[in-house]
Amino acid sequence: MNGLRIYVISQPKDPGAFYSRRENGPFYRWTLDESNWSAARVSSSNFSAKNLSATSWKLVPKALQKSIVEHYQD
Repeated sequence: MNGLRIYVISQPKDPGAFYSRRENGPFYRWTLDESNWSAARVSSSNFSAKNLSATSWKLVPKALQKSIVEHYQD
C-alpha cells in the first residue's frame, strides 16, 4: 500500500494501540475492542506525532493488518 506508515507510541501509555497514516493524510488510532480492531481519527489539536515511532508491518497482528487494508482500500 503506497505511502502507508504504521506507528506505536515510543513510551506506551496505551499498550496494544497502533497508529496509521497514509501519505499526508490524518492519523488513525487502532485499538482492539473485544475481538475487533477499530479505528478512530486522531484530532491534531491534542495529538503530537513526536511521540510515535515507526514499526514494521511484520509486527502488526494479522487481524489488524486485514482491518487496515480494508480501511485504506481505494
